[in-house]
Amino acid sequence: MKPVVMIKTVITSLGLLVLLNPNQASAQIVPQPWVSVGGKDGDVTYAVGARALNLGVEVGTGADGATGVDVLKFINLPVISPYVGVGYYSEDKGVAFSGGVQANATEHIFLGAGYNSVRGFNGQLGVKF
Repeated sequence: MKPVVMIKTVITSLGLLVLLNPNQASAQIVPQPWVSVGGKDGDVTYAVGARALNLGVEVGTGADGATGVDVLKFINLPVISPYVGVGYYSEDKGVAFSGGVQANATEHIFLGAGYNSVRGFNGQLGVKF
């Protein structure tokens, strides 16, 4: 199976999980910010994001100077939080799809890994207040 097909399958599966998962009453109200660094096609990509109430927003830059915004939906599980998202990017990149997972490293720090169709694979480092 080609990597692109596998990535689309994972993102679609996570999207279905998001739709079927009811919102949890104990969702985090205080925003949890993060920074992200990744790469696609030899270009370094950057993003910053924040999450609250199991929803997130990420603003990033991709290849060829494309900038855009992604809206993310998280599934709040005990240790990890998978997410899926959709966004829009400039420079004729258009609609972007993303998916990934964030996990608690300590009480106030979390790590993540994700994929964005415009910004490529990325690693995340975030803070919980």
